[in-house]
Amino acid sequence: MTQGDPTPADPRDESIAAPPPPTVVIVSGLSGSGKSVALKTFEDLDYYCVDNLPVDLLPSFVRSLVREDELPPKIAVGIDVRSRRSDLSKLAQWRAALAQLGLEGRLVFFDAEDDVLLRRYSDTRRRHPLGHGGLSLQEAIRQERTIIQPLRDEADVVIDTSQLNVHQLRRRIIAEFALNKGTQLSLLFESFAYKRGVPADADFVFDARVLPNPHWNPELRPYAGRDPKVRAFLDTQPEVAEYVGQVSGFLDTWLPRLRGETRSYVTIAFGCTGGKHRSVYLAETLARHAREQGWEEVATFHRELD
Repeated sequence: MTQGDPTPADPRDESIAAPPPPTVVIVSGLSGSGKSVALKTFEDLDYYCVDNLPVDLLPSFVRSLVREDELPPKIAVGIDVRSRRSDLSKLAQWRAALAQLGLEGRLVFFDAEDDVLLRRYSDTRRRHPLGHGGLSLQEAIRQERTIIQPLRDEADVVIDTSQLNVHQLRRRIIAEFALNKGTQLSLLFESFAYKRGVPADADFVFDARVLPNPHWNPELRPYAGRDPKVRAFLDTQPEVAEYVGQVSGFLDTWLPRLRGETRSYVTIAFGCTGGKHRSVYLAETLARHAREQGWEEVATFHRELD
């Protein structure tokens, strides 16, 4: 090596071109605060998802994945009050165990105001996990806050969903937890019904009401646009093929040009009359096309179904 030549990189220096460690996101929070929506969104973002895992089993669960040939690069684990028989105060120890395995662990906690939780339970008529032994719903929520406080204290991110609807929450998660955050756009393909209004935050909106409607086929009416029977019907319609070709060409041209802007996600919405057949089919079809084009962060949301 002559004088002035750059010093060669030390192959022992793991900081050089080292891949990022696998990510484990612990999803926790109050019942009714949006944890189920969060896990579904992580699943759409290609996370390996497990719900209702006892917290003391977290290290052994991840260790079992490490022993497999291909460790998922992104893992999301749901831990909440249903794990109350575990010592939730020991979460810091379990997270330290993850670090020893070479994994980066993050805890996101979903919260909401009591009156919002009461209203959500009233709307869905679901039973609270602690709603036993004569506890009122308000008492169950109060008790849950006490039990789960150690998880909130350990949280890296606390998201209050009191003022968020379902699709706003999904967008927040996509923006916050995209794998290539800051370097690549995340795409959300959404379906909706025009009779309930256009999504306020959509960047692109496409009207599918001009396409053949499976609703008028009695055999297809009960199914949604994700069902193979509906897909098979729409796949054979020339107008649908032309529509998909033109929209995919438009998105292939213009979405890459948005990468340079200061945004982390783009929402592409498809609307039809009921938000069940055509719009769902198109959102799923174009999302699949985007993945085939190399977009890594692609999710779907069907407002009238999810």
